[in-house]
Amino acid sequence: MDKIKKIKGFSDVFSPRSDSYTLLEAKARDIFFRYGFEELRVPILEKTELFARSIGTETDIVQKEMFTFPDRKGRSLTLRPEATAGVARAYIENKIYSSRDISKLYTIGPMFRYERPQKGRQRQFQQINAEILGSTAPETDAELLLMLNSFLRDAGFQKLSLELNSLGCPQCRPDFLKAVSDFLSRQDEEALCPDCRRRSRSNPLRVYDCKINTCREQIKKGPVLTEYLCGDCRDHFQTVKRLLGISGVQYRINPNLVRGLDYYQRTTFEVLSEDIGAQSAVAGGGRYDGLLKDLGGPDLPGIGFACGMERLLLILGEAPNPQSDFFIAPLSQKAKEIGLLLACQLRAKGLRGDVAFEGKSLKSQLRQANKQQAAACLILGEEELTRSTVLLKDLSSGEQSEIRQEDLLTALPLSRQ
Repeated sequence: MDKIKKIKGFSDVFSPRSDSYTLLEAKARDIFFRYGFEELRVPILEKTELFARSIGTETDIVQKEMFTFPDRKGRSLTLRPEATAGVARAYIENKIYSSRDISKLYTIGPMFRYERPQKGRQRQFQQINAEILGSTAPETDAELLLMLNSFLRDAGFQKLSLELNSLGCPQCRPDFLKAVSDFLSRQDEEALCPDCRRRSRSNPLRVYDCKINTCREQIKKGPVLTEYLCGDCRDHFQTVKRLLGISGVQYRINPNLVRGLDYYQRTTFEVLSEDIGAQSAVAGGGRYDGLLKDLGGPDLPGIGFACGMERLLLILGEAPNPQSDFFIAPLSQKAKEIGLLLACQLRAKGLRGDVAFEGKSLKSQLRQANKQQAAACLILGEEELTRSTVLLKDLSSGEQSEIRQEDLLTALPLSRQ
């Protein structure tokens, strides 16, 4: 019978790589907690309409990348391709806005996009998301960016650059979209990819998000969005930039940065890294002040960001192999029973370790202890059982000493680093 293999673009994650995810998540939870954020866990499966209405029907995500299928009643369901839409749906459905003016929420978990698997991006990938709902203040934008910067720096990232843009608002964006449409109508259609030819008529802003070089070269000559901002949007953007400046966060303006989702307006941003070879985005986000209303909720603003954990771990690398404080080597059946009880007592005190129950030779058990990078091997033979002691072998120095069982906790060496 043929073996069943995993689906292309989906990964099995073992230690130490799984430990790397855990450490990164713990760092995020620590930093976000300091900024007053609370964790929200939303379903990975939602109605397809949620993503079509929020992300935009003309985006690559909706048109090409979603895992969508009918359920047994014929309803169209989708594995979440991003987190913000689900957070917005949960916020509206549970009427969180009725009990607090400002909500700071974060989510950590898997997302799904049907695209070509590549280094740092699989079809199931892990994301860290943070959202602030209820505030229009530019200070909120700056605070979110400062938190993102703090998280990435504390996690060990160095060669990072922040790119900023403002996408305007419903009052000033129509003039810009008309200018883009006029510009595209004057271009040779052959210079644009088939998708951008269609986008130029249905959603011109999406042309700015195309990754094909010929399209990118064309749009460089096009209108610059920041030149069309209304007074309020211009003031908002100036305040964000000023606050980042006085906080010591460096950035550069990228007038062509639009991100891949239709719900963004005003502040939008990406964090790029030079450590993955060519510059590549490891985090990004922006303001989405009209999204909650578009989804049937109150007319309240929001801003958020997402970090792809696989991209981050390409830079950080894997966590070191987990180490143990002890490894118990029992040399008889009775010793296995005593070893099990001793191990439980040590674990209850916060130590990490294993007991060998397979009945192998002492030499074999010592090899196993070294493979687990244990700090010490605790040998339990007949003589040790008679005297209620253990033979403690320090696996770094090789030194051995007989220790009373009740003194083990203070006698054990620290885990080897």
